Amino acid sequence: MDTAQKIEIQKTTIELGLWEQIKEDWITHGRDWTKPGFQAVVVQRFGVWRMQIKSLIFRAPLSFFYRMFYRKIRNTYGIELPYTVVLGRRVIVEHQHGIVIHGNSVIGDDCIIRQGVTIGNRYLDQPFEAPKLGKRVNIGAGAKILGNVTIGNDVCIGANAVVISDIPSGQTVVGIPAKIIHSKSSRNPDSLSF
Repeated sequence: MDTAQKIEIQKTTIELGLWEQIKEDWITHGRDWTKPGFQAVVVQRFGVWRMQIKSLIFRAPLSFFYRMFYRKIRNTYGIELPYTVVLGRRVIVEHQHGIVIHGNSVIGDDCIIRQGVTIGNRYLDQPFEAPKLGKRVNIGAGAKILGNVTIGNDVCIGANAVVISDIPSGQTVVGIPAKIIHSKSSRNPDSLSF
């Protein structure tokens, strides 16, 4: 994923407006405002929105509320989703607990994130390197996506997989480290590649 795609995701979500984003996320999360994933996404969207306010005087109280809500979500539900994440539209945080997302990560539209998922850096001496996920990435419970890796569109990441290298679009990966086992675009579903 290049810088242009990252800017496109940011532009699309900002153009939508905060209330439109929240409504779309509410529908995406089954119209249930009590879901921890929905609440985490709303707080992240609010954090992004408040940074658009130029005046520090008006932004300061909103920043106070953002930090308070962020910590409440993190400490109660175990979901770390900072406002610095480039978060696409209709992203679902399916379950709670043990979800850590690096602040420099990019997550495309229509992705699904389950419990125990880490999307973070790999090396302590490279703290700003973070994964970039395409559209419609389905991440299984307990999966780890680490380092400066790019995940293509329509990728399925199996439960507890550890992804440390780029994954092309349309692939299914499992294992430690993750290996491609199936291509969605393959014409012969019985053929597996390792």
